[in-house]
Amino acid sequence: MPTLAKQCIGFMIGSFLFALGSAPGFGTWAGATASNVSYFIGAWFFTAAGLVQLALSGAMTTKVSYGSGTMFRAEWLAASTQSVGTVLFNVSTTAALYIKSVHGTQQLVWNPDAGGSVFFLVSGWFVLVALKHTDGRVWAPRSSDWWCGQINMLGCIAFGVSAVGGFVSRTGNTVDAVLANTGTFIGALCFFSASFIALVVAKRDARPVTAPVTA
Repeated sequence: MPTLAKQCIGFMIGSFLFALGSAPGFGTWAGATASNVSYFIGAWFFTAAGLVQLALSGAMTTKVSYGSGTMFRAEWLAASTQSVGTVLFNVSTTAALYIKSVHGTQQLVWNPDAGGSVFFLVSGWFVLVALKHTDGRVWAPRSSDWWCGQINMLGCIAFGVSAVGGFVSRTGNTVDAVLANTGTFIGALCFFSASFIALVVAKRDARPVTAPVTA
């Protein structure tokens, strides 16, 4: 059964593995293969968590009183676009394990990685739209959901920056390897933090009321 706890734990494990693979000095110490394996495994946890999120997102459309009478729900759009992004990360991290040519790296590693980052950015925006529809406010710093959405969006931006830094030139070099790793590391920490907050809040809200009931 898909649950919010499974979604959060899946994203936390995937985020931890992405953070590990991109951690300062890890690639130098353990080697590029170890980093790529960490990304590869982490991407599968991302995909599993994304599918759980999609299952929990509810109906695809909702009735409205304008236009065609129906519209896509922001919650479903956020979950579906993020799921597409996680699948693209599966492609890029799998290819990174065996691709040796420059052309192959460009087409099967960087392209899907950049595409996944774009889908994550779109997903992050839909999350903020969904929060706006639910809460009615753009600024709600007292809401844990608001903080999760903001931190998640920051992570999506960091992954986008990472994709820019990781662009592979014709010579096989990346534009900025430090920027690529730093963006991935920061983004992973953001995703871990957002999921951790959501998990803690969900467990807190699910606790039974133990205070005595008075007349």
